[in-house]
Amino acid sequence: MPGSDSTPPQKVLLLDLGGVVLGIDFRRVFRHWARSAGVDESLFFNHWALDQAYKDQEIGQLDFAAYASHLSTNLGVSMPLQQWRAGWNALWTEPYYEVAALFASLKPRYTLCAFSNTNAEHATSFMLRYPDIMEQFDHTFLSHEVGCRKPSAAAFRHVCQLMQAEPSQVTFLDDNQDNVEGAQSAGLIAHLTRSEAEVVAVLQTL
Repeated sequence: MPGSDSTPPQKVLLLDLGGVVLGIDFRRVFRHWARSAGVDESLFFNHWALDQAYKDQEIGQLDFAAYASHLSTNLGVSMPLQQWRAGWNALWTEPYYEVAALFASLKPRYTLCAFSNTNAEHATSFMLRYPDIMEQFDHTFLSHEVGCRKPSAAAFRHVCQLMQAEPSQVTFLDDNQDNVEGAQSAGLIAHLTRSEAEVVAVLQTL
């Protein structure tokens, strides 16, 4: 990882995945579930929540089958597990190709890493869908694997330890203000990017 006794520390570029590298749209999830269950999509739009079960899934403490069971009970919706799973993985839109196109010019100067709040089901999905993009990362730190999630400052410090990098060496991009503030509180250089164009604009300044 970055730095050794004989070479100067290399800077680290740490990117969120969904909303920074990979396009996502949760409305696609809800619409798929509504069609599969034969209910109005407003049920999911109005009542699905980023609750403790969701967070437990993102730190590897709950598998998808248990999460789907939780959703079925809380929302009053009955549907085969395969339909819960298909809807969950309808999240993806298109990768941010203009962002990925910059990786080759950045990698001689930065160790390219990802830190994303995600779960085993989504991770399997995006690794299979976008191998050409994901293989460009030197290291990926996924919340369900490292056992902690953004925006906790402790999570960012943990990832920096895993990268063997000082927080001040790390430039982080995310589309969530809370995550950016968490990174800044841990000492990282952090940028809020709310579109592909904004991500490209920041990367072009590095």
